[in-house]
Amino acid sequence: MADLSGLAMSLVQQFTRAGRMIATAESCTGGMIAAAITDIPGSSAVLDRGFVTYSNEAKEDMIGVSVATLEAHGAVSRETAIEMAEGALSRSRADLAVSVTGVAGPDGGSAEKPIGLVHMALARRDGPTTHREFRFDDLGRAYIREATVEKALDALIAAG
Repeated sequence: MADLSGLAMSLVQQFTRAGRMIATAESCTGGMIAAAITDIPGSSAVLDRGFVTYSNEAKEDMIGVSVATLEAHGAVSRETAIEMAEGALSRSRADLAVSVTGVAGPDGGSAEKPIGLVHMALARRDGPTTHREFRFDDLGRAYIREATVEKALDALIAAG
């Protein structure tokens, strides 16, 4: 596992220099991405806000994920991740918003959506929204969540 603190430090330094801000929309990580960022002194210059949208209702109410999307594709889907990122961006002052939704286990997996499946989206004010799918091994809930935070920080650094 990567050094999350080191990644978050790099992100805060990079975004501070660039004068850019971030928002997060988190389901399976429950706020861990925002927590990793706010562990770094000076993070208030780059983190506008974080949305922890664990339930479908929170996804709908807080960041505008549509009921139709949730019914058609489920909470753990490409479509939901994209709507989460775009909703977080539209409800913030951020330049970039990252979203994650997945199955961290130990329960909840299926053949179509196994434990370790994570969808991540990155929405930008100055560009298109992108999506990535990860299939982490079922090495436990903590591993899947930390690996997801690492991928989100990496994506923000690459996009910043």
